[in-house]
Amino acid sequence: MNLADLNAFVEQKWDHDLVPRLIEYVRVPAKSPAFDASWAAHGHLRSVIKAAEAWCREQSIKGMAIEIIALEGKTPCLLFDVPATHGLGNDRTVLFYGHLDKQPEMTGWRDDLGPWHPVIEDDKLYGRGSADDGYAIYAALTTIAALDAQGVARPRCVGIIETCEESGSPDLPAYLTLLAPRFGDVQLVVGLDSGCRNYDQLWVTTSLRGLIGGTLTVEVLSEGVHSGHASGIVPSSFRVARQLLNRLDDAATGKVLLPELHAEIPAERLQQAHTAGEILGDQVWKEFPWVSCTHGVGGHLHAMPVTTDPVEGILNRTWRPALAVTGAAGFPSVDSAGNVLRPKTTFKLSMRIPPTVDGEKASWAMRKALTENPPYNAKVTFEADWGATGWNAPATASWLQNALAEASMQTYGREVAWIGEGGTIPFMNMLGERFPLAQFFITGVLGPHSNAHGPNEFLHIPYAKKLTAAVASVVAAVR
Repeated sequence: MNLADLNAFVEQKWDHDLVPRLIEYVRVPAKSPAFDASWAAHGHLRSVIKAAEAWCREQSIKGMAIEIIALEGKTPCLLFDVPATHGLGNDRTVLFYGHLDKQPEMTGWRDDLGPWHPVIEDDKLYGRGSADDGYAIYAALTTIAALDAQGVARPRCVGIIETCEESGSPDLPAYLTLLAPRFGDVQLVVGLDSGCRNYDQLWVTTSLRGLIGGTLTVEVLSEGVHSGHASGIVPSSFRVARQLLNRLDDAATGKVLLPELHAEIPAERLQQAHTAGEILGDQVWKEFPWVSCTHGVGGHLHAMPVTTDPVEGILNRTWRPALAVTGAAGFPSVDSAGNVLRPKTTFKLSMRIPPTVDGEKASWAMRKALTENPPYNAKVTFEADWGATGWNAPATASWLQNALAEASMQTYGREVAWIGEGGTIPFMNMLGERFPLAQFFITGVLGPHSNAHGPNEFLHIPYAKKLTAAVASVVAAVR
């Protein structure tokens, strides 16, 4: 394989085809069903998947079959199937994964940016979904086309691109049941929905945390009453909710208190965290947009992180549970708030759990802790949204270790790095159960400041180009 020709092919494809396609993709508010109850009527998910299908059909990849599959009442998915070349046989496959649904708008975007307003600045494409995960289908087929342009032997490649990943992939099990028999003997899963911790080398995701969440509601009154008349007799619903949250984590440290939500960290993952910590150093915590902090010995941290130790930081965000309150209801706006004791308080809760903790069992433990023996006998409900189990990669085969090491050195000029990710991709756990003998190459473009799910999300175009070339190199090593 001529690396110069491969890189030139990928570079040209990104500049003249993929970037323009992704610009158009960003414009479409294809929010995941959890954030758009009328997704079917709005048609945005259908729009982006049809656009991807049309692009796929334009590619000069010999023998490729492409189809949109839409089960009744479920979000659609895109399937491509490309036969092996140079006699390698079609029974053994590489399975690509990505998604086209997006997170909602969120607030805090820079004045000249916006979730559906694509902007290219400093080799970055800003806009919702560009990096998470609209590029995946386009990069996947570009790796195949790049290998075929060189006449390099490669295995059969199959891809499944879903449209409900940001909602926890509730429709995916049905599609896997339907489609998995068509995948053949999956040798390697290439997931492009993960991240990188810098833009200098190839990063391989070794694990993903699970995610449980739901809505906590505390009610103490049937209607609001004058705070001067009732406070001191009627407890604040906010204070009751605060006490309930204290059952989940330590307010001073953030340590989750429920033993069911913890897991032992494997020795290999500890070692990988130490290596990654040496590579990243303080970048582990300095990458975040702190409101105010100063650095240096004796410096006072106004926005003090939980830890400044890079290894502990990595373990915290990959193998330890953590609670976040991501939304609230029952509160008037500040400018319209009166001296009223509110009747109820509602919080949206998001709990990240270790990769090996069962999501359903963790969700049950969380519900039990919140609803049993409520303070003041308040009416407390917890409506669970999901219970997604995380994923821990199987032992990496020597051929894949060598292929990844070579791909990183050839493409980036630096060694490959291994790290867990704090996010959740339910598909990985589903695939791990269905294809227990498969190897996994999980990676992505979500690097420092790329801010997936938040404001000012961007795709780092130079890194995406190199990653596409690196993936091609790894796919060529599958036999």
